[in-house]
Amino acid sequence: MEYTKPFLTFEQQADLLMKDRGMIADRDSLIRHLQDVGYYRLSGYWHIHKMRDSGKFWEGTTFQRVWETYVFDRQFRLVVLDAVERIEIYMRTQLAYILAELTGPFGFLDKKSLPRLNADRYDRFISKCAEAYNRAKSGEPFAKHFDGKYGDVHDLPPYWVLANVMDFGMVVTLYKGSPVEVRKRIADDLGISTKVLDSWLVTINTARNICAHHGRLWNRTIGNPPMIPKSPEWHEPYKVENEKIFGTLTVLSYLLENVAPETSWRKRLLDMVLELSLRDQERMGFTGNWRECPFWKPYLPALEAKG
Repeated sequence: MEYTKPFLTFEQQADLLMKDRGMIADRDSLIRHLQDVGYYRLSGYWHIHKMRDSGKFWEGTTFQRVWETYVFDRQFRLVVLDAVERIEIYMRTQLAYILAELTGPFGFLDKKSLPRLNADRYDRFISKCAEAYNRAKSGEPFAKHFDGKYGDVHDLPPYWVLANVMDFGMVVTLYKGSPVEVRKRIADDLGISTKVLDSWLVTINTARNICAHHGRLWNRTIGNPPMIPKSPEWHEPYKVENEKIFGTLTVLSYLLENVAPETSWRKRLLDMVLELSLRDQERMGFTGNWRECPFWKPYLPALEAKG
């Protein structure tokens, strides 16, 4: 199908929203926000206020409400990224330590030490390692130091240096390619199966990429939903579902309990979520008796007493 929609100026975009579709807004303010953020990006936040049949907004829809949701999502992504960072660093540390212990500082140079990667995936992984290391040498003192002192012999640094120049996608690949005993050792320390951890890392990396590209996250259905463990606390007295962002947040909460037990992350997150309307909480997956979920309940009393 040929795309035939015409170019619209910011003023025409504002008129389309207000006059044709019924959004309530101060026109000058709306134009400024369209100039700063863009029609397409903002459309993800006003979509929930549109009627499916006509494409017009429900009566009473204001741009202020849309903008508040946009601002919430921007702040929400920062909180999610904080959790992802802690988990990413934990995984880097564990993988570098255990793999170096079992296969040597440069074990990754032998494909046999990453037996779960086929030849093509292994070659792509090593190529990405080289790219990441070469970028790091121009800005990271530890990478520059290793290259200056040992670069005449080693094209790549040992695991404990290399892991710290990897992006999260490379960390996921490294975990997936590691020997069974390595994968199991890390998963056992977290109290889950390797299969579940595989799934969680992919989900977390997906969420991280959404955040890194400033995408809408708050009410999004993650394309790679996390596997929900079979253990009872994930099902009783509240069944954790994985379609909405609530499932991903619960996974982050569980992992942080193990990798950063002193964090105030849940309080910061819940402070934000509980300020939302009940309908918006439901859009995130905070439904039913979610407050009874054991991964959230311990952090609620103080907040509710304050409210």
